[in-house]
Amino acid sequence: MYDLVIRSAHVLTEQGFTPAAVAITGGVIRAITPVDAPLEARIDRTLPAGQVLQPGIIDTHVHVNEPGRTDWEGFGSATRAAAAGGVTTIIDMPLNSIPPTTTVPALELKRAAAAPQATVNVGFWGGAIPGNLGSLEPLHDAGVFGFKAFLSPSGVDEFPHLTPEQLDAAATEIAGFGGLLVVHAEDPAVLDSSPDASGTSYRDFVASRPDAAEDSAIARVIEVVRRTGVRAHILHLSSAQVLPRLAAARAEGLPITVETCPHYLSFAAESIADGATAFKCCPPIRGEGNRDQLWQGLADGVIDLIASDHSPATRELKLGHGGDFGLAWGGISGLQLSLPAVWTAARARGFALEQVLHWMAGATARFAGLAAGALPVRALPVGALPVGALPVGALPVGAIEVGAAADLVAFAPEEAFTVNVNTLRHKNRVSAFDGATLFGRVHTTWLAGAVIYAVDDTAFDVATASTRPPAGRLLSAR
Repeated sequence: MYDLVIRSAHVLTEQGFTPAAVAITGGVIRAITPVDAPLEARIDRTLPAGQVLQPGIIDTHVHVNEPGRTDWEGFGSATRAAAAGGVTTIIDMPLNSIPPTTTVPALELKRAAAAPQATVNVGFWGGAIPGNLGSLEPLHDAGVFGFKAFLSPSGVDEFPHLTPEQLDAAATEIAGFGGLLVVHAEDPAVLDSSPDASGTSYRDFVASRPDAAEDSAIARVIEVVRRTGVRAHILHLSSAQVLPRLAAARAEGLPITVETCPHYLSFAAESIADGATAFKCCPPIRGEGNRDQLWQGLADGVIDLIASDHSPATRELKLGHGGDFGLAWGGISGLQLSLPAVWTAARARGFALEQVLHWMAGATARFAGLAAGALPVRALPVGALPVGALPVGALPVGAIEVGAAADLVAFAPEEAFTVNVNTLRHKNRVSAFDGATLFGRVHTTWLAGAVIYAVDDTAFDVATASTRPPAGRLLSAR
C-alpha cells in the first residue's frame, strides 16, 4: 500500500517523457511502473490530458531578504511564490538581509527565521566580504553551499565588494577547504569610467554597465581560478560577449560554471521603454542579438544552468523615483514565473521541455550537490537550529527516479496565461513580467509527496496562507 500514486501519459524519467505511474511512500519515490499498473495506494491520482509530471525546480539564486529587510520579501511569501511556480528548493543569497550571512551566528538567525515559515526546502549561501576573510571555514563547516562575492559595489553597505587582492585571498582560502566561490562579476573600474546611470533613458542605463564590465571581471575570475584552483561560478551572466572567454576556460579544464537568468532570456533592451524601472537589474538586460547568443550559449553547454536571481524590493524602491534608473532598486522579481518564462522563450526557439528542465532542475541540483551521486548533503529537521543537530540524510532531487524525494510538479506546458502582478505570491506586487502572456501553468506542486500548492487551492491566498503548515526543510551542505 503506497501513500500516493500519480499517473500520467507524460512523466519525465531518464528515458524522457513516457507514460508511467509514480508510487510514493514516506515522501520517497519507491517505484516507477507502467501507467496502468495495478498499484494499491491511499491516494491514486491520474493527471488530465495536457499535464505532465516533472521534477520540482531547484532555484539556486534567490534573495529572500529576511531578517532585516522583510518588507522587501520574507521566507513565508518567497517560499509560497516558489511553490506556486513549481520550485521545490531554493538557496538563499547572503544579502540583502540584515545581518548578511557572513558569520555562523548570522546563518543561525536565517535558519531561525526560515524554519517556521518555509513552504519549500531552503538552503543558504554564505558571503565573502572584506571583514570576514580568513574566517570563512566555520561558515563552510556550518553548512553554507558556498560563498558569494561581489567585485563591484553590491548596492547595500553591509555587504562590501572585494578588491582584486581580496578576491585572491578569498579564493585561496576557499580552495583550501574545498569550497565554492560564486561571483557577481562586474569590474568597478569599468563601471566608474562609464556614463552615469541617472535619468529615465534605458539605453543610457545599459551604457552605464557595458559588456566590458562583465568581460573584464570574468577574465579576472578565470585567472584567479587558474592560479588557486578554486571552484568558481559566474552568477547571472548578461553579456554574451564573454562566452568565447568562458568556453576557452572550460576547454582548459578550469573548474568554472556559469548561469544566466529568465529575464536575460525573455526580454531585450529594444523593447524596454524609458522609465520602465521594473526592468532594472545589474548587470542589465541587453539587446536582441545578445539574447539570442545567450540561448546559443545554453545550447552549446557554455552556460550550465538557469536560476531566477529573484531580487525583490518594495514598490516605492522599485517604481517610486519617477522612472530614474539611477535611483530605482536593481532587481527582478521572477521566482514564481521563472519556469513558464523560460519555457515560453525556449518553446519559441524549438527547445524541448526536457532541455528546460535539465537547465532548471537537473543541472541546478547537481551544481548544488543535491542530485543523486553528487556531494553528500544533509537536511536539518525544521526547528533543529543548532549547527550539526541530529542531521538526517537528504534525498536526491531534480529528477524522477526511484529513491529520490517526491518533489514533483504537474505542469501544463501548452496552457497560456497572462501574468497579473496582483495574483503573484511574493510580497511586493511588482514584476517585469506583468502583462506578459506565458505558456506553462503549474497545476500542483508536491514536496515529499505532500501537496504544497494547487492552482485551485485558496489556502495559498496571502490572507489565508497560515491555514496550512509549512512543509519545507532546511538544507545544509555538510
